Amino acid sequence: MRAALFGLGLMVFAAACRPAGIRVTQSAPVADSADQKMLGMSTNMLDEGVRTGYVTAETAFVYQSAQRMDLRRLKVTFFENGKQSSVLTADQGDYHLNLGSLDARGHVKVISTDGRRLDTPHLIYDKSSLQLRSDTTFVYESPTERLTGNRFTSDLEFRNVIVDQPKARQRGPGFPLTEK
Repeated sequence: MRAALFGLGLMVFAAACRPAGIRVTQSAPVADSADQKMLGMSTNMLDEGVRTGYVTAETAFVYQSAQRMDLRRLKVTFFENGKQSSVLTADQGDYHLNLGSLDARGHVKVISTDGRRLDTPHLIYDKSSLQLRSDTTFVYESPTERLTGNRFTSDLEFRNVIVDQPKARQRGPGFPLTEK
């Protein structure tokens, strides 16, 4: 019995004398996890009780404390005075519930009911300032105009546009254009 205890003591001593290797001294912060994951999500965008948009997404990750939804394969149908005005599609987007703003990324396309089209990799819809903006290349086309550039800020109707390095072509009266 005494020999067994001595042998056990040697094993514990030998294990304690081995090099420790890498020791964890600080843990890495865990990424924020979603409070809820929804498949086939849909919700209305409201302004004082009036529907201004209808959002659908293949997948939505909801972060309640941040009042934010991380949307995958999203589609937003916009309405003006109760009538559909345009449809936005994108691979991914962040919808901020408290602000009503949308940050869309990946193959963003906006097609209006009157034939206008906007294509860009990144588009921000800012409800508080009623503006659209992009910090990257874009192509805007209408039946009478074509505008490209490196970034832009515009009103929602794309009538007053501020563009970085614009290239434009128009057939008809056109629209006011300001270069950054």
